[in-house]
Amino acid sequence: MKKKNKFTNVLAGAALALVLLALSPGLIQAQEETAPPPEAAPMAEAAPEATAEPTLNTGDTAWLLTSSALVLAMTAPGLALFYGGMVRRKNALGTMMHSFIALCLISVQWVLWGYSLAFGPDVANLVGNLDYLGLKGVTGLSGTVPQMAFMVFQLVFAVITLALISGSFAERVKFSAFILFGLLWSTLIYDPLAHWVWGGGWLADLGALDFAGGTVVHISSGVSALVFALYVGKRIGYGSESMPPHNLPLVLIGASLLWFGWFGFNAGSALAANEQAANAFVATNTAAAAAALGWMFAEWAYRGKPTMLGAVSGCVAGLVAITPAAGFVGPISSILIGVGGGVFCYLAVIFKGKLGYDDSLDVFGVHGVGGTWGAIATGLFANPAFGGQSGLFFGNPAQLFKQIVAVGATYVLAIVGTLIILKIVDATIGLRVSSDEERTGIDLSQHNESGYAL
Repeated sequence: MKKKNKFTNVLAGAALALVLLALSPGLIQAQEETAPPPEAAPMAEAAPEATAEPTLNTGDTAWLLTSSALVLAMTAPGLALFYGGMVRRKNALGTMMHSFIALCLISVQWVLWGYSLAFGPDVANLVGNLDYLGLKGVTGLSGTVPQMAFMVFQLVFAVITLALISGSFAERVKFSAFILFGLLWSTLIYDPLAHWVWGGGWLADLGALDFAGGTVVHISSGVSALVFALYVGKRIGYGSESMPPHNLPLVLIGASLLWFGWFGFNAGSALAANEQAANAFVATNTAAAAAALGWMFAEWAYRGKPTMLGAVSGCVAGLVAITPAAGFVGPISSILIGVGGGVFCYLAVIFKGKLGYDDSLDVFGVHGVGGTWGAIATGLFANPAFGGQSGLFFGNPAQLFKQIVAVGATYVLAIVGTLIILKIVDATIGLRVSSDEERTGIDLSQHNESGYAL
């Protein structure tokens, strides 16, 4: 009965958050209506081809290259430490290697053909052609920055999206299967989806908003992670053995690096050193902090004590949720989006335990649910005073419909595509390590080394 009452408290908190959302339009408009318009269009509206008579802006270029480095640091070391600390000690090194090798693998794939599929000249509103194969012709300017700078900024987005999925199957999948899956998934799912949203595809034509990757990065990785976890099955001992994180200080360091790098992820998506980048920076920080508090208080109400793991998970959930909206909303909206992300993602993690599937590091609960909430919230809170776009609360209910279509399309592509790819990999080289190898740990069984010499 006591557990039920705690769960009721969390649900009541979520209901209160929804009431605040319903009452928020007047508050948001009162606080944010005087905000000046941004100077430049967001990443979702940028075209990779050079515009007429372009002029290089060294400030914009410096900011974009700096943002690229920040996003790279989100994968290695940020995500590597975050995921590596959450698994058991015998799997720490192998889990971290997933993030590091994703960086290496996609860095090559993106140069050879990935960028061309995502941002090459459009084919039927579905994918880019191969004109940019091997980066041939990627010269000149894209807006005010070199096309090569735009290319490398998009590269690090593709990298972290694959790395995120690895948290769902941690501790039980062959390393060779991860490599083959990663190449196929990035080529067949990520690259076309990036084209749909940012490269001139059909979702861009529809007018769906995704400032920095709510659909392209987080929903695609979160939903694919859920499919992977269901397909590969539970870890040996899941539900009967304790599997706590082996090193919470590593988790905290990794989450802090993710928060740090996320400023490049979101503010960099303005593609310019301008006021919209500054607004996105503030929205990102505010949502992360609000979500950490939202998750912490929800956990406190449900379990009786707040935890560091819960607080940092909430922070990441808020960063995920604000990603599609960062360039379109003001600070009050970012608080509401962040709190919603923290509470809704915590509820998703609770329900994972009740449903019994083994998404090892809650990739779907944080990225799938957080990305879905953020994409929908963009259709609610988009404020013309910040990004030139209007959501439901600013007189444009059609935008909410467009966001829902984008979410649904991403779910369908991720579910169907991931399932097909998993069947191909499983039928050719196999997905899962043997039971003896799993009990030994992937550090020794897959890499013949250990993260700790004790």
